[in-house]
Amino acid sequence: QVQLVESGGGLVQAGGSLRLSCVASGIIFSTKRMGWYRQAPGKQRELVATITSGDNTNYADSVKGRFAISRDNAMNTVYLQMNSLKPEDTAIYYCNVLIWGDDYWGQGTQVTVSS
Repeated sequence: QVQLVESGGGLVQAGGSLRLSCVASGIIFSTKRMGWYRQAPGKQRELVATITSGDNTNYADSVKGRFAISRDNAMNTVYLQMNSLKPEDTAIYYCNVLIWGDDYWGQGTQVTVSS
């Protein structure tokens, strides 16, 4: 069965950096588009970034130039490097994969950016 496990969240000051990791199991990782989403308190979950099996990337306008998504197919892992963090980046960050029309999510990792 599909399992996604995120790690790397934490508390950081504005302007700082964090790297999130998501390890996937139960899927043929190298063939899947992977994504990072986030949900802030009182807000809907939103797309942060995606990366295709061919390493094409897509970013939300709010994170372009600051965040970078990457993948290591040998490790079944997708990363989100987050630089120049802002307080408005505070949210729970979720890893996502879409398989045959079904969304699969990890448990999420909390990112808190203090001003």
